[in-house]
Amino acid sequence: MINIEDFRKLELKVAEIKEVNDHPDADRLYVIIVDLGDRTKQIVAGIRAFYKKEDLVGKQVVIVDNLEPALLRGIESQGMLLAGSDETGITIVSPERKLKLGSVVK
Repeated sequence: MINIEDFRKLELKVAEIKEVNDHPDADRLYVIIVDLGDRTKQIVAGIRAFYKKEDLVGKQVVIVDNLEPALLRGIESQGMLLAGSDETGITIVSPERKLKLGSVVK
């Protein structure tokens, strides 16, 4: 269990997917460029088996903005895209309606 103060440390924000590329060294990963309104970030996400690139571009998503960068198969990921999963697969967490890029999710 974490307390509310730990949860508040997460910076969850709305971003728009601008570009999606196959990871050169991993067939399950995409390298995704997201727009937060004031800047862009690169995120590596394991959603390639569930989404076509063309279905992702332009989609608003929720990301963890203040996650420490990590190298995933040699490519830097500067955040995390939120998704839910069950026995049928993965679905991206997305706002119900378009929001201003960079909007805080709480």
